[in-house]
Amino acid sequence: MELLSPAGSIEKLSYAYAYGADAAYIGVKEFSLRARADGVEEGTADRLKQLKGDKKLYGAVNRFFHEEDYRSFASSLEELKDYPFDAFIVSDLGPARALREAFGDKASLHLSTQANCLNSGAIAAYKDLGFSRIILGREASLDDIRRIKDTHPDMEIEAFVHGAMCMAYSGRCFLSAFLTGRSANEGDCSHTCRWKYRTLEKREVASTPYVLEEESRPGEYFPVIEKDGYSTIMSSKDLCMIDHLQELKDSGVDSLKIEGRMKSLYYVATVTRAYRKAIDVLEKGYDKDEAQRYIDELHRVSHREYSTGFFFSKENIEKPTDISYIQNYLLIGTVEEKVSPTRYRISLKNKIVKGTMIEFIGPDILSVADDSFTLWDAAGNEIDEGNHQMEIYLETSVVISEGYIIRKQL
Repeated sequence: MELLSPAGSIEKLSYAYAYGADAAYIGVKEFSLRARADGVEEGTADRLKQLKGDKKLYGAVNRFFHEEDYRSFASSLEELKDYPFDAFIVSDLGPARALREAFGDKASLHLSTQANCLNSGAIAAYKDLGFSRIILGREASLDDIRRIKDTHPDMEIEAFVHGAMCMAYSGRCFLSAFLTGRSANEGDCSHTCRWKYRTLEKREVASTPYVLEEESRPGEYFPVIEKDGYSTIMSSKDLCMIDHLQELKDSGVDSLKIEGRMKSLYYVATVTRAYRKAIDVLEKGYDKDEAQRYIDELHRVSHREYSTGFFFSKENIEKPTDISYIQNYLLIGTVEEKVSPTRYRISLKNKIVKGTMIEFIGPDILSVADDSFTLWDAAGNEIDEGNHQMEIYLETSVVISEGYIIRKQL
């Protein structure tokens, strides 16, 4: 199975590859759904080719286009031909047609999950349109995937296996099901998001601390569970399928996709590394106990409460989580260049202070701790702390390498 990791920037792309991804996906300019991610900009083609090597790179063009957007995209296609994309992730058929005409067989078309493809009939239609891979809608169960793959064994199937899920995406909302038992995903939406509500306090309704009452349904109360004064009614659980890779493989999934183009390079590296080790246990006989040490790191990287999404049933994911982000470590920076046997130039994302216990992690190094490092500025002066955007050098007695990540425990 292919391990496909997110790259919200070229820097994150390098870490996705270094920490075990077979392929990565990155936004194409302003035409992807993560407009705030850096993505691919003009003049970066050579750098992408250098990083990519013999791995795969997919360009996300997965937003839906108004006429002005489409015309802008069509005028940029000649420029895109310089970039080493193996495929484009597309949801809108207009750009898909334009890409097919411009690239022919030089780049494949992958159907974005935003198209919500969930059945073999739809896959047949997209196959006729030239798509070679379907990124299934997140509502697909393992049984659905198995039947789809049996029907279309020559179509590549990609599925999200880790990362954030939304209470509502692509018009697929769980709010109605949560408040009324009527599921928008089953054609029975009560348009709950358009209702007018008021908040009642405990002294008015004794059964719960806070409730919502809808304007046209007096006396019918919806509980609001709050922590620190705020409700998490819109907060879905994160997806994590790392313990079920055999089931995914058996169902016919060809590519395991990690969500997170807006996440940090530390998140991308740590999650990619964990799935790399787990896949290698399954397919290459890697030591299971050793892999588990890396898999356990998924509970230390920033995440919400985990679930298995819709793969086994929908009941678990339809309930929001009342647990906010869990974060055990802070990204300090990265090891950029070795300048002497024990000294390295580092790139800082957050402050580093002499005497603090930090940890280095690498693609095949779980972590190594160090609190006796020294810091130097660009002029060669020893300093007590360094901050983001400063040119900083770190000297350490532990064995590390370029490309390692520096973190500290919170």
